[in-house]
Amino acid sequence: MARAGLTAERVTAAGAELADEVGLDQVTMAQVARRLGVKDASLYAHVRGLNDLRGRIALLAADEKTIRIAEATAGRSGKDALVAFADAWRAYAHRHPGRYMATQTPVEIDPELAAEAPGPRRAVELTYGMLRGYGLAEPDLTDAVRLLRSTFHGFVALEAARGFAHGRAPQQSWIRALDALHVLLENWPSAREGDSA
Repeated sequence: MARAGLTAERVTAAGAELADEVGLDQVTMAQVARRLGVKDASLYAHVRGLNDLRGRIALLAADEKTIRIAEATAGRSGKDALVAFADAWRAYAHRHPGRYMATQTPVEIDPELAAEAPGPRRAVELTYGMLRGYGLAEPDLTDAVRLLRSTFHGFVALEAARGFAHGRAPQQSWIRALDALHVLLENWPSAREGDSA
């Protein structure tokens, strides 16, 4: 019998908090159970196991990150939208490192849960919408999305690992990187003949 008040959402929230504190790869079902003050077995009435929990954390994080990006970019276009988008992405990664990693790590996600979750779908819509403001169409849209994701994730991952040892503040490099991305997006090279979507 499931403990009163324990739900899949509460288990997921506890796992997400723990991931932010100790790292996603360090989260165990036993630790989540201790945090909730229940026996390990109680969790399995709500999540199928660690992989299911990680998938749920990824969906929760995708929803949270997308909401923050949507709020930051509302009513903006061009460089203002790009900077707001990127800053919201980076701020979420700083504030919620474990949850953020769940969105960047291949995890098993229940197809039914994924189909109901608005975060991943909305993230794609926001990203493509922002890039259409630069006049991009396929296959350039997909290439630009991959470039942005690689740049944003690479930067925050290196920052989290204290990979920027140079005396220049990472914030200054972040600003310049966004300036450079804006110029690139405004002057995106045309797809070569033979390229396909």
